[in-house]
Amino acid sequence: MTRLNTLTQGQGEQRIVFLHGLFGQGRNFFEVAKALSADATSLLVDLPNHGRSEWTRAFDFDEMADAVADQIGSFAGDDGVCLVGHSLGGKVAMRCALRYPEQVERLLVADMSPVASGLSAEFTHLTSAMQAMDLSIIDNRSDADAMLAEQVDDPRVRGFLLQNLRRAEGGWQWQMNLDLMSNSLEELGDWPPIDATYGGPVLWVAGEHSDYIRDEYSPAMRKLFPRTVLVTLKGAGHWVHSEQPAAFGATLRRFLNTD
Repeated sequence: MTRLNTLTQGQGEQRIVFLHGLFGQGRNFFEVAKALSADATSLLVDLPNHGRSEWTRAFDFDEMADAVADQIGSFAGDDGVCLVGHSLGGKVAMRCALRYPEQVERLLVADMSPVASGLSAEFTHLTSAMQAMDLSIIDNRSDADAMLAEQVDDPRVRGFLLQNLRRAEGGWQWQMNLDLMSNSLEELGDWPPIDATYGGPVLWVAGEHSDYIRDEYSPAMRKLFPRTVLVTLKGAGHWVHSEQPAAFGATLRRFLNTD
């Protein structure tokens, strides 16, 4: 089983497990988890090939779901968890709920759908931009930011990507498995068939300015997750939890307290 790095936040009775998106880390959800810390204990997970978790030789949604389920088993207690997944983490969370429904009391899927829609051109561009960086000539993070700025204009996006850059013996290196991600872009945008349904409550959270949740995807979502409710966060794009953190946190809090 792939070893996953985790961070625990809060001391509340409810149990939440957060799964980040592509290029992310579990701590991307730290502020959301902190805001809920009085009511919930949250597990912030680094997915395989991300953060401080182990790398794998190939990309497989179900193997990732298996690794997450292994973490949930020792964290959830008797009642299961609220599993929250964004983007790539949303797909992994859906696979986990479908394969291990007894561990998932409820599911929140942030700006992702269970369809083979492909990745947006933005992710291909960001992957290429990171791979094009000559890490051997970088002395500090300012150098890295300036180099990445040649292809990525948004400083917030650069900061998100550069959280994966670490100084190690011999120089700077990417902490995530960038080569595997680059070689797996087609698989990342896929949704392998699965013969299962999940009967628990599901909140499907869309960003107003994102295309990852569309009307034509609703039949596929509701076939797998019959108890789905869709909420759209105004003013948000794909990174709903970082672009609208207060609204996302309030939405999650209401979902936790809904029977």
